This record gives sequence, C-alpha cells and structure tokens, in this order.
Amino acid sequence: MSVAFSDAGRKEFERLLARYPEKEAVILPALHLVQKEFGYVSDEAIVYIAGLLSVAPAQIEGVATFYTMYNRKPVGKYHVQVCRNLSCSLMGAEHLIGHLSRKLGIEPGETTPDGKFTLSEVECLGSCGTAPVMQVNDEYHENLTEESIDAVLDGLP
Repeated sequence: MSVAFSDAGRKEFERLLARYPEKEAVILPALHLVQKEFGYVSDEAIVYIAGLLSVAPAQIEGVATFYTMYNRKPVGKYHVQVCRNLSCSLMGAEHLIGHLSRKLGIEPGETTPDGKFTLSEVECLGSCGTAPVMQVNDEYHENLTEESIDAVLDGLP
C-alpha cells in the first residue's frame, strides 16, 4: 500500500517544516496530519513520514506508539474513548465501560462490524473533576451515567 499526502496535506506538511527549526519537532504534527488524512497511522505512513523527515522509521514509530492519541489501526466513524484512570474508576468507569460493551456489542479495542463505533479505554482524558468522562471523536462527555451515555450514542447520526 502506497501512502502520500494529498496536495493540501503536502502544503500543510511544508508549512510545518517551515515553522519548526528542527525536523524532529515536526514529528508530532506530522503524525496528526497523517491521522487526519488517512484515519490512522499505518506502518506505511510511518515509513513515509520518516522518509520526508530523513529520520529512521523507528524514531517515528517510537513517538506514534508512545502517545495514545495516535491510532495505529483503523477506528470506527465514532471513536468512543473512556477514561479508566483513578478519578474515573472511583466514579464507576469500569461499570460504564461494561455498559458500553453490552450496548455496542464489542469489547474495548474492537470496532463494530458496521465500522460505526470503536471502543477504547484510555488512561486519562484530563477531566478528573467531572469524572467519569468519555470522548467521542473530539467531543468530551462528562459526569457520565448509563442514561447519559445512551443519550449521546443514540443522538449520533
């Protein structure tokens, strides 16, 4: 599989290169750009970015696997991420993850057969004061209950 930025993606990448004094500083935004363009960060995309930056693919791989915000495999149209760190766990996150698993018919780390939902457990969404928290794509949902989760998911097109 061949990976290459679209014309707009290539222009954005060139803008990023001009913005940062060191090529290595472009790794994080380049990975965001890859994910935006292709939906996830594939092995091919890692090699592509490494080539564009003239660094070893292992350097890009190390960054892509360190940060949980980079998806290393395709995700559904709606990526449902539930925090399971201390505050959320104390407020019932594990119970809510079980509710989501039953409602969606998948376990954490899986995608529904229709490709609509991917369920993920994450370490922290940085919203401890409003625990438990989930993120659906880029939108936060806080102070969760089974009912509020159902309302969020049922309201998605």
